[in-house]
Amino acid sequence: MIDVVSYLPARRKQTASGWISFNAVCCQHNGNTADRRQRGGVKTSDQGWSYHCFNCGYTASFIIGRNVSLKARRLLTWLNVPEEEIERINLESLKHRSIEGIINDRQRVYGQLADIKFDETDLPTHTEFLDNPDCEEYQYLVRRCAPMDYPYMIIWNGDSSKQHYTRNGVVIPFTYDNVVVGYTIRFLDDRMPKYINNMQPGYVFGTDLQKHNWQYAIVCEGIFDALSISGLAVMHNEINDAQVRLIRSLGKEIIVVPDQDRAGVGLIDRAMELGWSVSIPNWPDGVKDINDAVIRLGKLTALMTIMQAQQTSRIKIELSKKQLMKKLDNGSKTQNSGL
Repeated sequence: MIDVVSYLPARRKQTASGWISFNAVCCQHNGNTADRRQRGGVKTSDQGWSYHCFNCGYTASFIIGRNVSLKARRLLTWLNVPEEEIERINLESLKHRSIEGIINDRQRVYGQLADIKFDETDLPTHTEFLDNPDCEEYQYLVRRCAPMDYPYMIIWNGDSSKQHYTRNGVVIPFTYDNVVVGYTIRFLDDRMPKYINNMQPGYVFGTDLQKHNWQYAIVCEGIFDALSISGLAVMHNEINDAQVRLIRSLGKEIIVVPDQDRAGVGLIDRAMELGWSVSIPNWPDGVKDINDAVIRLGKLTALMTIMQAQQTSRIKIELSKKQLMKKLDNGSKTQNSGL
């Protein structure tokens, strides 16, 4: 297969998250001015590569076993890859598909439901990689105990005539099979909304964080909950049928950890309906969710409390649910008495 990195411009740098950034080669072909801020990014894997321009929004990807798409062909041409080399890549990829591609597809979804797919999605334009430890966005992620090797972006405020958002925020790409399929923006001020999501139906954040040799997958509500423990986030307090299908395709034992508020009760009921384990740890006052627990207790201790509180018995889950409701009622009474 092609070593796409060898065709990249000489002036480039690699981020901690594995992205190689360089002056994007697509902008002038898409009606924009030439990039001078190294806002093109390539990330490679054993299965291929993915490209994103964080200036004009152009995306392209290639996975071994598939045809070289029109967008990937255009990118390779702009990188001065000869046409005959592109054709050779395409033929080799299809040969690989005939021999190993089907097996690899099955391995990627642990032998189940290989037809689950999401459309590749452009990230917001005028964003750039977050690689400055001194900036506000970086420090915010550190305070949230988010892993700093994830490919976060920040909204670039360098050209107010072009930017889509006037508020500082962190852009968190959603990936599936190492391809960007959506994103969320977490704004850092106190205004509403705090988040803007671009999320396809049935998507679950964190599938690419899971390891083949892990026995358990922890399902939670929020994206920072999932990031802080390499879990799965359904992004709300419900789990729809398409998300159930995706989660089950991982072939792991599922532990659902609801937020410890009244909305989280719905997640408990849904988990029991699906026959999944539930964990409602006895966290200290003020700790409402997994991310709070990681910030207060540390990642290892938070994970230990989750595993120790795991319940598979419906009777025991119902008992834990009642204890949670009692704790919430007592908290409400205490708060009201102090008014």
